[in-house]
Amino acid sequence: MSRYLDRARELREDPDVHYNCAQSVLIPFAEEAGLTAEQANAITANFGSGMKIGSVCGAITGGLMALGLLGINDSAAISRYWKHFAETHQMIECRELLAANAKTGRPKKEHCDSMVYEAVRVVETILEERKVTEK
Repeated sequence: MSRYLDRARELREDPDVHYNCAQSVLIPFAEEAGLTAEQANAITANFGSGMKIGSVCGAITGGLMALGLLGINDSAAISRYWKHFAETHQMIECRELLAANAKTGRPKKEHCDSMVYEAVRVVETILEERKVTEK
């Protein structure tokens, strides 16, 4: 398991603080980029629960923030990121993802945790690919 994924799991399992999905994705990458966990926490405070209105999933937006923070904003990388979620889930809206999950009977927290871990893995994959092409 990666240090980013380990850190995201740590945040999601913290019994004392509820980190939303965007926070749980951004904080592990932000810390490496020089932001404190508190700064990343504040930046993403209003992005959980689909920007608090059921819009784009917080895990997905957190991943986009992480990519931008790490200097990855070219259309090829961002298209690859979006394509992953479009192909995997066929939807990106928090309310739609949660409704589809509810039909399966899976607990909401498990679903949200899996979205966080998935976003972290996709960001990591893009970072790894970027390192390979830069060599």
